[in-house]
Amino acid sequence: MQIKIFTLPISDDGSEQNALNKFLAGHKILEIEQFFYHNEKGALWCFCIRYLIDNGSHINAIDKKIDYKSVLNEQQFAIFSKLREIRKQLATKDAVPAYAVFTDNELAEIAKLEQIDERNISKIKGIAEKRMSKYGKELLENFLQG
Repeated sequence: MQIKIFTLPISDDGSEQNALNKFLAGHKILEIEQFFYHNEKGALWCFCIRYLIDNGSHINAIDKKIDYKSVLNEQQFAIFSKLREIRKQLATKDAVPAYAVFTDNELAEIAKLEQIDERNISKIKGIAEKRMSKYGKELLENFLQG
């Protein structure tokens, strides 16, 4: 994750705004915080942008949209939705993008399991031991509690 700061004076002729818009259009944006400042020198907007660098690999995989409601049955989709909520909490806590915890595809595979436990989750392609120990156990605990 990268961070870029843009400042747009109220008196901007549009060039700073165009630069901001061009940047936004060309990057995978994770979060934008905006602040308005005013002092004796004038007023300006400040934008703090958290984004991913497009290296051509992980972003393209993320952008491919799958309608999991049509891929999973009703029960599996309910489990998938609950897992996504838990994933969002874990990602927020660690300040990482949600896909860094588990991808939607990995969550869908977990939702398809007959028995959701550590052993079965560890067998899913892409879920290595390190990520299982970092997020899998907590995901499982939160899922079983809820």
